[in-house]
Amino acid sequence: MDCRLLSFNQISGLACNLRAVAVPKSVPYRFSCSSRPGPFCCTLSCSMKSYRLSDLSTSEVDSLKARPRIDFSSIFDVVQPIVDDVRSRGDTAVKDYTIRFDKVKLDNIVENVNNLPDPELDAAVQGAFDVAYSNIYAFHAAQKPVEKFVENMEGVRCKRVARSISAVGLYVPGGTAVLPSTALMLSVPAQIAGCKTVVLATPPTQDGSICKEVLYCAKKAGVTHILKAGGAQAISAMAWGTESCPKVEKIYGPGNQYVTAAKMILQNSEAMVSIDMPAGPSEVLVIADKHANPVHIAADLLSQAEHGPDSQVVLVIAGDGVDLTAILDELNKQCQSLPRGEFALKALSHSFAVFAHDMVEAINFSNLYAPEHLIINVKEAEKWESFIQNAGSVFLGQWTPESVGDYASGTNHVLPTYGYARMYGGVSLDSFLKYITVQSLTEAGLKKLGPYVATMAEVEGLDAHKRAVTLRLKDI
Repeated sequence: MDCRLLSFNQISGLACNLRAVAVPKSVPYRFSCSSRPGPFCCTLSCSMKSYRLSDLSTSEVDSLKARPRIDFSSIFDVVQPIVDDVRSRGDTAVKDYTIRFDKVKLDNIVENVNNLPDPELDAAVQGAFDVAYSNIYAFHAAQKPVEKFVENMEGVRCKRVARSISAVGLYVPGGTAVLPSTALMLSVPAQIAGCKTVVLATPPTQDGSICKEVLYCAKKAGVTHILKAGGAQAISAMAWGTESCPKVEKIYGPGNQYVTAAKMILQNSEAMVSIDMPAGPSEVLVIADKHANPVHIAADLLSQAEHGPDSQVVLVIAGDGVDLTAILDELNKQCQSLPRGEFALKALSHSFAVFAHDMVEAINFSNLYAPEHLIINVKEAEKWESFIQNAGSVFLGQWTPESVGDYASGTNHVLPTYGYARMYGGVSLDSFLKYITVQSLTEAGLKKLGPYVATMAEVEGLDAHKRAVTLRLKDI
């Protein structure tokens, strides 16, 4: 098989340093410029990079799971001084970075949510968020653990109890898109878990206020404090605590590479803070057969591509009869009318399609890729659910776009990316809980179990452990 080394930097012209990976030879995107009016000047004229799985070696198939990678070593060099500065100067440092990066001067960086007036929203907008809140609440409330004793031996009872993480930090990105839906996805399970201190960090608007939709979701879901800051400085303020920002014990939420780097640095620091999961650019893998509508396929691919230039979308064609040309035409057509079409265009430049012999081969590739979002747009999609091993969230059938999970079906949209779905799940109620084990023995229970424990302690040479049992046994 003829292979070459493709530099995604060269293909897409992205500014960030993306790791070059060896992939099988394919047909690259072709770009042409147009002077017609629109959200961006370059129109998409593409033959999507495509591969037939049966023609590839095992190593070539494996190479397709690689994502465009960011060189975190250089980003750590930028973020570490911010982390250290916020630790030492607190609120003043956060204000300085907010002026520098967001061009906003703040008198105070933290608002007590109870002191803020209720925002006024358009009735239709408020209704949409109310429905989303109800569905997200219902789905996550159903995840409440059931406390149960197990009597392993007569008189030996054990159980596991759940307790909320008392102080949590929720990061809701701003920048190129406002994401009040993320405020719901993070604050609702925190509310159900009973977290006492809930700090929501989000960049301020240009007048120094809080996005009214984010504020509405925060108030509805029991957020206690809003930190008007974004980027590494916001993560640092929540991790260390400042004069006005409470220190949290766990930080959740998506963000850009600087936010991700700050989370990675701080979870291994003296701040003693944990994070939800490794995060990266948004991604989707769509499995489609001949019954899938090309219009729907293109829309689903673009729904993730529009997140940003570093997003990646993958189309897996299962079986014969799929018109790839029609899908590419739809991608071209729909991309031109998107306000964020330029972002989508760059994301598409390092995305690809693969041809699978059948659904078994398609699912096997998906499990290898481990996508954040997996759409199975095939006939009788439900019968393939049990074969899915690695995915953040799954969308079955032609009437289930990924967008419903992003907003209002009830499942959580804070999900593992970059292939981390092989070992992580998305945010859930459990993300806001910790578990404590409890045991209680009766006199009869210790009489039965104690001799075994004493023997094991003696084998390990831990006499104090042994005596803690044997001295009690003498008193029985």
